[in-house]
Amino acid sequence: MNHHFSTILVINCGLILSGCFPDAAKPPGPDSIETQDAPEIKKVVRSDEEWRSLLTPEQYHILRESGTERPNGETYAEFNSQGAGTYFCGGCDAELFSSKHKFNSHCGWPSFYDPANAKNVVTYEDNTLGVSRVEVRCAVCDGHLGHVFTGEGFDTPTDKRYCINGVALKFVPDE
Repeated sequence: MNHHFSTILVINCGLILSGCFPDAAKPPGPDSIETQDAPEIKKVVRSDEEWRSLLTPEQYHILRESGTERPNGETYAEFNSQGAGTYFCGGCDAELFSSKHKFNSHCGWPSFYDPANAKNVVTYEDNTLGVSRVEVRCAVCDGHLGHVFTGEGFDTPTDKRYCINGVALKFVPDE
């Protein structure tokens, strides 16, 4: 390999690994790839200090910094043992998913095939890390929830897998 080519390769790899993409720092905008014909949603807007005081450090990292929890963790075990109920946003209590739409995809994170209340779930094209994915966010507080994948062959009505961070959710069992 010639010296010039290897220098370019190292620089490009460094940019990719450091996440230095022009759009990576931008918050999701109007380039949503899936839109809902829902009435206007009252947004929850808080300062960084308010979010930090309301959320655990792990919730803050996931919801506000678009982090990801470890797979097969405690919240995943809890998710698999939860019965009928509703899943709300861990940041703002917006209704997001129903246990009627959850399934075990064996991926290590809670999985749903459809949002329970579509007006509170929005999706955006996510090209961070050099991979094209579809990010799932709370439409009310703009909290990062996870990603949605299509065409994986699961036996679900939508052929979608909403792969959601468990700590980003609050479960309320049915009475």
